[in-house]
Amino acid sequence: MTAPLRVLHLGFEDPAVPGAGGGSLRTHEINRRLVADGMDVTVLTTRFPGCVDRVQDGVRYLHVGRGRSGSRMARLVGYVFGLPAAVRRYAAEHKPDLVVEDFFAPFSTMAAPLWTRYPTIGVVQWLQAKEKSKQYHLPLHLLQTFGVRSHRRLVSVSADTGNQLRTINPKLEVEVIGNGVDPSLFDQPQQAGRDVVYIGRLEFEGKGLDLLLDAWSRIHEKTEGDLVIAGEGHDEARVRREVKRLGLDDRVRFVGWVRGEEKARLLAEARAVAMPSRMETFGIVAVEGFAAATPVVAFAIPSLREVVPEGAGFAVEPFDVEAYAQRLLQVCTDAELALAMGSEGRKFAAGYDWDVLAGQQAEMYRTAAVELMARGRRAAPPAVASPESPSVGTVRS
Repeated sequence: MTAPLRVLHLGFEDPAVPGAGGGSLRTHEINRRLVADGMDVTVLTTRFPGCVDRVQDGVRYLHVGRGRSGSRMARLVGYVFGLPAAVRRYAAEHKPDLVVEDFFAPFSTMAAPLWTRYPTIGVVQWLQAKEKSKQYHLPLHLLQTFGVRSHRRLVSVSADTGNQLRTINPKLEVEVIGNGVDPSLFDQPQQAGRDVVYIGRLEFEGKGLDLLLDAWSRIHEKTEGDLVIAGEGHDEARVRREVKRLGLDDRVRFVGWVRGEEKARLLAEARAVAMPSRMETFGIVAVEGFAAATPVVAFAIPSLREVVPEGAGFAVEPFDVEAYAQRLLQVCTDAELALAMGSEGRKFAAGYDWDVLAGQQAEMYRTAAVELMARGRRAAPPAVASPESPSVGTVRS
């Protein structure tokens, strides 16, 4: 007789909230496959206006916080202060086999292994507390360091982030498991579009929108298409003011938050995907652009170097705006180059398969649950199905 491996996932963002980022997308895409594979997965996540506790693709979403949670800050504060009690309430009834903590801005981790009382691992899709410390003039990086040192086992979405984690905590066991892409992107017909497309949260500095608008102001008169900005975020008003200041109102289009088929078409119909970020942990939009057979122009920060291979796009010296502008112009004015790069990018993106990645993460969860229990996190660890067992999401009862 078997019983599901019970996973309690501490996910800082509900994928249903408008403007949700790649972190919550990854959490859901992995979790729904784990459920299909036999696990029992519950996500404790942040409230937002209109949120409803639900089961989506077999994954339970329960919201943490109080009040309307209308702003991002209100959601974050409610989540941080309400999470420990919410974990205790849930665990008292359901007794999870494993707790999974998503790292999140602005301080990465709440050091969950110290207070959950259950075997706990982390999934690291964000590790930029040092930059946030400079932005907010607060020692957030010290909280990040403390939290990383509280963990013994982590999943990192990129090799560069994994190396950073080991530098902070040499005792860590880190497994690199990247992000996948929507397979429907590969069904989009390849085409040499006209527009340069940015998709992501509207963060003026962190996502490099100031750099992108500077670059676009230098080349827009030499191109046929527009700069299309898709997404929402707390800096949207600031981005719009900068567009107006640079006199780009008639060459920049804001299309809001996109997902699904709309997002796939936008990527496929673009001439280039712009990734001007100063900070990324993975860079899922780059791989999505490649899957849609569209070249990517990015700054060569460590994590993006891993997902922007030569021949499929351009990784420009950080943060050389003139060089970035010229690479964008090169793609925008050479349709044959754009098509050739798009073909190479689609081949590269084929390696980012959600099913394969979820299988790797399921195996890691199963192993972590047993090993952490054996280290004394719980008094009596259950026996777990062997790796040869056909269902990777079960434990023996």
